[in-house]
Amino acid sequence: VINKIFSNISSINAFHSKFLLPELEKRMQEWTTTPRIGDILQKLAPFLKMYGEYVKNFDNAMELVKTWTERSPQFKFIIQDIQKEKVCGNLTLQHHMLEPVQRIPRYEMLLKDYLRKLPQDSLDWKDAEKSLEIISTAASHSNSAIRKMENLKKLLEIYEMLGEEEDIVNPSNELIKEGQILKLAARNTSAQERYLFLFNNMLLYCVPKFSLVGSKFSVRTRVGIDGMKIIETHNEEYPHTFQVSGKERTLELQASSEQDKEEWIKALQNTIEAFQQRNETFRNAIAKEYEDMPVEVSNAELGKRAPRWIRDNEVTMCMKCKEPFNALTRRRHHCRACGHVVCWKCSDYKAHLEYDGNKLNKVCKDCYHVIIGCRDSEEKKKKGILEIESAEVSGNSVICSFLQYMEKSKPWQKAWCVIPKQEALVLYMYGAPQVCTEKMDKILFGLMYVVYRLNSTGLYICCIHLSLFN
Repeated sequence: VINKIFSNISSINAFHSKFLLPELEKRMQEWTTTPRIGDILQKLAPFLKMYGEYVKNFDNAMELVKTWTERSPQFKFIIQDIQKEKVCGNLTLQHHMLEPVQRIPRYEMLLKDYLRKLPQDSLDWKDAEKSLEIISTAASHSNSAIRKMENLKKLLEIYEMLGEEEDIVNPSNELIKEGQILKLAARNTSAQERYLFLFNNMLLYCVPKFSLVGSKFSVRTRVGIDGMKIIETHNEEYPHTFQVSGKERTLELQASSEQDKEEWIKALQNTIEAFQQRNETFRNAIAKEYEDMPVEVSNAELGKRAPRWIRDNEVTMCMKCKEPFNALTRRRHHCRACGHVVCWKCSDYKAHLEYDGNKLNKVCKDCYHVIIGCRDSEEKKKKGILEIESAEVSGNSVICSFLQYMEKSKPWQKAWCVIPKQEALVLYMYGAPQVCTEKMDKILFGLMYVVYRLNSTGLYICCIHLSLFN
């Protein structure tokens, strides 16, 4: 993990410390007799292309730091201890990781400035000009990374302003707009000072902190862009107001002027549209890709022949329900019958596979139905009692109501009980919350006695006695 985070930084450091720096220091000592640096840079500039590997790995490196900081408390504590050292200059690890990305553009800028001040008849002109060409080529490979770096640098600044509590230092996050605003209180419509950070995927609603050191803001609410709506409102006492309505919270905000209000509404609307378009394009493209993907194993061969597994890095969303994968709540699993990559919900089935000695293996829902040879309706009959929705049998029942039941020494528990018409000798019991929020006019308490008996025909007879009282 450490090697993946820092990529080839040791090679870059060795190049500078053993070659470029000694050459430049030696030339500075000889400057009175040899006032030139172009020849040194021309000779060593081609080696600066090694920065390309570091820049290419930069996004992945930042993601690894984020992942392992969340996953490993030990990793997090070590990083925090190192950042407290004087040599780190009160900067985070991410700040220092940005420095190599900035280095080549700095060389290019310094060399341009050197050429502007260098007389054209100087002996160093041609070498310096040639060096600039080589360095500019190396810098062109880093342009996209530079833009991301500037965005990440801003994210780090916001991260520190928020007390290093919010998880926003992510290459996929992009700051759209920030600024001070007033929030109208719901009860007395008084205006309260707030600060907003608008990103491409969320809006941070923050409260200013009045402290000389440490964080400047605390996050009160994080409102996702997904499902967000912007409504322009009119308030006679408080002009320039608008409403931000999200899944997490609805905020009525007041801008400092009509222009400020229009800028915020435009920024929010553009962000919402871009988010929706990006998600729609992504889902359509991936869904079409999966629809066109050939089936490796035919239905007749499912379970009889080992499939070719689709590689994890070839898919970004479940090949059954099309939901995007993530590292925590929706991880990748392989169906042992068809080889498709699916989420845990779509792979929560097991079937005996002939090619694996009829052992039970994890399969997807579609393969399960083919191998078992049952349809959805038949599968529901085979499910456990608590897996069948109560609505399916309550509407066509002899009787249904809440009852209390007790098992051995356990306390009484509430259950929704149903005797269906089609299966008059079966009592279905469904788990009910211990605290019911709905007020019930009557609660039925009951004692249930169940006796099983084997008769001459080989059938089990279930005798049920219910004693009900209000």
